[in-house]
Amino acid sequence: MSDSFLTIDAAPGGGVDVELEIRRSRFLTRMRRVTSEEDARAVIEERRSTYFDARHHCSAFVLGPDGRTARSSDDGEPAGTAGVPMLTALNRVGLTDVVAVVTRYFGGIKLGAGGLVRAYTDAVAQAVEAAGTRTVRLSTLLRIDADFASAGQVEDQLRGLTLPSGAPVTVDSVDWTDRAHISVAVPAGSVDELRVALATLSAGALAAEETGSRWVG
Repeated sequence: MSDSFLTIDAAPGGGVDVELEIRRSRFLTRMRRVTSEEDARAVIEERRSTYFDARHHCSAFVLGPDGRTARSSDDGEPAGTAGVPMLTALNRVGLTDVVAVVTRYFGGIKLGAGGLVRAYTDAVAQAVEAAGTRTVRLSTLLRIDADFASAGQVEDQLRGLTLPSGAPVTVDSVDWTDRAHISVAVPAGSVDELRVALATLSAGALAAEETGSRWVG
């Protein structure tokens, strides 16, 4: 499995809404970043409920760092003219953790099978362009312990720190017990860089202990 993947440029649950009109048919596209099939289907059902008078709510979603889970639905359009083209549009860009729903209001002019394929493909492509993309990286979690007197300064330094390779340091949390326990995340291949930077910042007084991993982006 890769240590990074591409999704839309939004936090989980966020995304864009766009509209495309072709020969008087309206194609309303909602694209959202999601992290589970349950969340993806909730977005689809929300559109179905909101636009209950529309005949078609076609959809496609891809999930997981490796894009292993992929589903699509023509929702009453001729087979292969909506869901699969939508899914292909997502795969063409290499996106995952994303759902697209295209609600269609028929304008009275038939588009034909080829016209529908182009319309649903263009609707998703337009939404991808509007949303933009971002890279999500597998990051290593580390804990840095600092005494109360220096914790604030250490946290500030970590929040503004970019490693020599350009890798960012993300401060996840600070827990206060007998000391300040600062949790940070760095790209999986940048742990040694962080340790060197930390030693430089603290004259060797601080160390970082690995505690796990998560996806960041």
